[in-house]
Amino acid sequence: MPAFGNCKMKSAAIFSPTWDSLGGGERYAAAFAKLLLEKGYKVDIWWPHNISTAIKARFGIDVSRADFVPFPKNDQLSTINYQLVFWVSNGSLPTSLAKRTLVHYQIPFRNPGFLNKIKARFYTSVCNSIFTKQVIDQTYGINSQVIYPPVDLEYFPPQSKTNSIVSIARFSTLLHAKRQDTLIEAFSRISSQLPGWELILAGGSTDPKYVYSLRKQVKNLPVKIITNPSLPKLRQLLSSAKVFWSATGFGVSPAAHPEKMEHFGITTVEAMAAGAVPLVTNAGGHKETVVPGQSGYLWDSIDQLVKYTVSLSKDESQLQKMARQAQKRSKLFSTAVFNTQFSKLI
Repeated sequence: MPAFGNCKMKSAAIFSPTWDSLGGGERYAAAFAKLLLEKGYKVDIWWPHNISTAIKARFGIDVSRADFVPFPKNDQLSTINYQLVFWVSNGSLPTSLAKRTLVHYQIPFRNPGFLNKIKARFYTSVCNSIFTKQVIDQTYGINSQVIYPPVDLEYFPPQSKTNSIVSIARFSTLLHAKRQDTLIEAFSRISSQLPGWELILAGGSTDPKYVYSLRKQVKNLPVKIITNPSLPKLRQLLSSAKVFWSATGFGVSPAAHPEKMEHFGITTVEAMAAGAVPLVTNAGGHKETVVPGQSGYLWDSIDQLVKYTVSLSKDESQLQKMARQAQKRSKLFSTAVFNTQFSKLI
């Protein structure tokens, strides 16, 4: 149970509406919870079940010292007992009486409603990328701060490389447009030019019909589809891959549907840390993580993706040079940078 009114220790409450999905917003919140715990806060995570084990398995983040408590029936009265409330927004905002309220926008929402626009002006707003910030600031009429999601760079060291292209993204057609079908099409065009190479598609899946359609599309290509891989498996895939692919947002207008873009791209940065050269869509947060021609490539068409991939596969020296640049660039998005920036806010 939360220790309301505890004056001996600073207290904080953390909210996310979708702890059961353990996506990017929950990873961000868990990293912030860990920072607070390290700073001596008593942390209550508003969720009815203790899922610290699942969080550790999914993200490698230890929040076992936090208390998991049901969402209070009256969040306004309950928040007055906390020095800090951290709220991952799904478009809506709390009525918080905490000394400090931080609202994190993971997704570039639109049409939040008049009341939420008013509330937003009383809180400190944080976005996961400049791309998200641009939409959120216009939507809510605020000036949010960008703090990039933290990437545990040390967990993704380069290892002995294989002739593999890896894409890690959720197998879903709901919110994001991950477009694994596009990647299979691209690989089908170049497979004959890349003997001994394979494409590996991995990610969480709650959409078996979509996965089935992808397996049919693969046919006799050297393509592996891995659903719901463990964190150690993801580490192994990225660390041994030479190239990382992402097609998130391909064929979608960022102006009309910003929510379907890659809002930041944590996995892209993990791949960079592991020395896999990223070839990712020229949209959303990708444009903030990858410097074209230096630490990877941004592509607008399948023809471009094919061209860049074949070129790198034939030039090992250039591939290694870009891999080193990708590793160097990934350091801008480390956990240490995340912690330093948030420490200034609390």
